[in-house]
Amino acid sequence: MLIATSITQANERRQIVDVHGQEYLLREFVGAVPRRGTYVEGNEANDDGLPQGFLVSQPPGSVTPPHFHETNQFQVFVGGSGRLGKHRADPVTVQFAGGHTPYGPIAAGDRGIQYFTLRQAWDPGAKYMPAMRGRLVRGRQRQRLAPRVERPAAEALGELGASTVETLIGREEDGMGAEIVRLGPEVRCRLPCGGGGQYQVVVAGTLLHEGEELPRLSCRFATADETECEIEAGPAGLALLALQFPVAASG
Repeated sequence: MLIATSITQANERRQIVDVHGQEYLLREFVGAVPRRGTYVEGNEANDDGLPQGFLVSQPPGSVTPPHFHETNQFQVFVGGSGRLGKHRADPVTVQFAGGHTPYGPIAAGDRGIQYFTLRQAWDPGAKYMPAMRGRLVRGRQRQRLAPRVERPAAEALGELGASTVETLIGREEDGMGAEIVRLGPEVRCRLPCGGGGQYQVVVAGTLLHEGEELPRLSCRFATADETECEIEAGPAGLALLALQFPVAASG
């Protein structure tokens, strides 16, 4: 199954969440956005059985302290500027954090910072360190940070005559990995999916899905039963991130 959401639809499904006294704007793409900015005992009862993907607008000067989640996730930094731990997190930067892997802080610059949080499964909420250290399951920690890639200009996509695939995070033994796919106008290609599911994020141009053009910052999730996905560029070409999860939802 393919779950596709345009940025227009996500803008209609947005809400404000308080994170340590700061207002974060969350736009819902796949599954339900978090109801709170931190874990609350008993929140597991809200699990809707779906993956969880949303776009975060973190306000200028704010800091999300170090924390972890129970499920695997990718984060894709697509707007503004800031830092992830000791590293720059400017567009377009991709990070993978396995379940029970502490990461952060995420510090927003003076224009704020915008990033996708794309989870393999629903998560009951951020567990901040060191207060929640007792809930950390050790031995599953894994974090990868890909080198930043430039968002392709429209002219560059328009000049492409075929498709190119660039590895951002090399495929690991359990299948986890990330690529950026660039296609010329109205070019089609097929990508392997399967595994533990795959998010596809439009970073430039448009993706054609069931006759609809999905513009920049639209997102599609391919469930594990989709072993191969057709990618079709719109008339201006397409640059798309393919973010592949391992079979296991954590670690």
